[in-house]
Amino acid sequence: MNINVLNDSELTQLRQLIVDSKRVVVICHKSPDGDAVGSSLAWAEYLRLQGKEASVVVPDAYPDFLQWLPNTQQILRYDKKPEVVKTVFEQADLVCCMDFNESSRVEELQSLLDTFQGNRLMIDHHLNPHLDDAMVISRSQLSSTCELLFSILWQLGAYEPMTHAMAVCLYCGMMTDTGGFTYNSTRPEIFYIISLLLDKRVNKDLIYNRVYHNYSVDAIRLRGYVISRKMRVSNELHAAYFTLTRDEMKRFHFIKGDAEGLVNEPLRIKGMKLSISLREDTEKPNLILVSLRSSCGFHCAEMARRFFNGGGHEDAAGGKLFCNIAEAEQITTKAILAFREQLQ
Repeated sequence: MNINVLNDSELTQLRQLIVDSKRVVVICHKSPDGDAVGSSLAWAEYLRLQGKEASVVVPDAYPDFLQWLPNTQQILRYDKKPEVVKTVFEQADLVCCMDFNESSRVEELQSLLDTFQGNRLMIDHHLNPHLDDAMVISRSQLSSTCELLFSILWQLGAYEPMTHAMAVCLYCGMMTDTGGFTYNSTRPEIFYIISLLLDKRVNKDLIYNRVYHNYSVDAIRLRGYVISRKMRVSNELHAAYFTLTRDEMKRFHFIKGDAEGLVNEPLRIKGMKLSISLREDTEKPNLILVSLRSSCGFHCAEMARRFFNGGGHEDAAGGKLFCNIAEAEQITTKAILAFREQLQ
């Protein structure tokens, strides 16, 4: 089965970028998920195998259920160690951007990325990739950046020397970005790659349990509270949304990752086409973090662009609103009504 993603010219250019580099920074987007963290760790490990100094930098915290991934202890958080990260950027000759399509996605790190004087590389699977003066490897038809990265490593001849740690990170990223291979994962190439990762002794059941069976009692109670008390459903429009405030998160001792996947729950209702999560930022006032998921032939990405200052994949998108939670609910109602015909 052919899993190659690079043409000869791209492969040559990528090899040269790696050869020309000595110190590399590998970064991913703000609020990194399994695909972002997994691809960053795996790529950094590959670069170290090539004799490079590679540092993984994230803008802020990643979910607690990813803390077990190999080499996470080496990750540098910009919000915790900004001066260290700045020094790492100053000393690097290559920056690799993993799992984001434009520099604004790294938020507080954007100025460091935009003013970086060395070479830049983007490896991503989101729509409309853009990074000036960079080599961009983007394949939006693929399930995840980790799937794309595996294929790149395959073409670089890195499968045989691939470490167990790299394989675990790649599998975790593919799994989390497809909801355990329940969506955006119908291409047979995905399962061929999984078989190759299993040959690297990846324990898929253990990874699943560490990610999806890793919640605290408070996190489970929070999820029950949201579904029973906060979910608003329109049976006529096959849409649902819920809100989550700072006070509610404090009540349930919220930590990063506790609401992961919660937006998918309403889609388990028969005939439901759209689910929207509105969550207050834990630190910044009048900032609402929006997640959208869709199913049954409706695609939410356009709604995210038009109403929530965001975008994303057809059936998994996100955005932000700069208002209070009540105003966010009003905007959400308008958004749902604007797509009434498609939802009905």
